Amino acid sequence: MDLQSGEWVIYQGHPSWRAILGFYLKGILVGAAAGVLAALLNDGAGLGVVTFLVIAAITILVGFIKRVATVYTITDRRLNIKVGIIARKVQETRLQRVQNVNYDQGVYERIMQIGNVEFTTAGTDESNFVFAGVAQPEEVVQQVEQATPVLSGLQGEAEPQSS
Repeated sequence: MDLQSGEWVIYQGHPSWRAILGFYLKGILVGAAAGVLAALLNDGAGLGVVTFLVIAAITILVGFIKRVATVYTITDRRLNIKVGIIARKVQETRLQRVQNVNYDQGVYERIMQIGNVEFTTAGTDESNFVFAGVAQPEEVVQQVEQATPVLSGLQGEAEPQSS
């Protein structure tokens, strides 16, 4: 992400490795099943082990690339989601457009200390941003909330009270 003059990064990260453990588990289970099937069809364990190892290695490589190729960035001015290495999808909006910042965690996510941070922006439903599978999502929310008053000029000041 190219920073503008005077712009600074509040948060930059990738989905947590813990967020793709399910993907790894499924790949290894598929590899184990394919390995057993190959061993049974070939009347020997050698092909089964090789089949398992190849599928497990491909699963780990794909998961790693998928995780590293996704970059979430929050600056004092913008939100940015960049996905892909060769083909790339970039989603970006101004931080001023953010109306709500929420995160959600199920039981598994709470145990793994990961979650999804959702930024609701002004506009259509398509303008929502989700940082999926980030570690410590509550800290990401706090960092954004600390940066948001800077934009509105309320940094350190109490909101006006109506009488």
